[in-house]
Amino acid sequence: MRFLSVVLAALAWLSVPTFAQNTPRGSECLAMAERPPRAIPVSLRRTAAKADEVSITYAGHSTYYIDTPGGVTIATDYNGVYKLNRIPDVVTMNRAHSTHYTLNPDPRIKTVLHGWGENGQPAHIHERIGDVLIRNVTTDIRRYYGDDAGGEMMKDGNSIFIFEVAGLCIGHLGHLHHKLDESHFAAIGRLDIVMVPIDGSYTMSLDGISDITKRLRASVVLPMHRFMTPLSDFMQKIGQNFEIDQRTQRTLTISLGALPKRPTVIILDGV
Repeated sequence: MRFLSVVLAALAWLSVPTFAQNTPRGSECLAMAERPPRAIPVSLRRTAAKADEVSITYAGHSTYYIDTPGGVTIATDYNGVYKLNRIPDVVTMNRAHSTHYTLNPDPRIKTVLHGWGENGQPAHIHERIGDVLIRNVTTDIRRYYGDDAGGEMMKDGNSIFIFEVAGLCIGHLGHLHHKLDESHFAAIGRLDIVMVPIDGSYTMSLDGISDITKRLRASVVLPMHRFMTPLSDFMQKIGQNFEIDQRTQRTLTISLGALPKRPTVIILDGV
């Protein structure tokens, strides 16, 4: 019987998809991507809404501040200009332009995460800081001005950052310059909230970013990096399957149980 149990266990393991076996340890968002869409009982929705709220505040350009229930503050695409009246514990950066990074961050910031690697190697980030797991998925970027603007794209020069906290999977697409393939979507996994650039030129066309947004199927879409792009243009491209929620506040407070039933584009003040 013991031998039979071992054989059955081995067969069960072999039946698990390869991707699931390779899921980085501790990543709930990747594990959930392999499962059917989750149904959250009403009782759990109420509990989650009270206990595990995450606050997301728009600071400007591509910088959002994420405040976790455990007291960790994260600033995305941080350059030291777009900031709030507090020092973040963690900052993530991308190097497409100087408006997305700084090589001289405030020394009081405890953790600085670059979305690019050194010596031709891609950045590989998988860190648990307090109650949040932070990981990245690299993408390529175009070259600019003094960096051989006509040359090939810089491989792995940008990162999509994913923040896993309070049961939520939050993604920031960074300065995205190209379509995502199946390997990107597999590495990203499931997203509940996604921050997307909608400038329509410096990053990607509105058609391209809209296709990616629809494919990611997040419950909440937070636009950023807008410049002069009319919000109506983005909404027209993204289609009729998304609700529009334009707010007069810069902060969104949300929990797993409070996610909207229909995919919603939430436009915070200042975007």
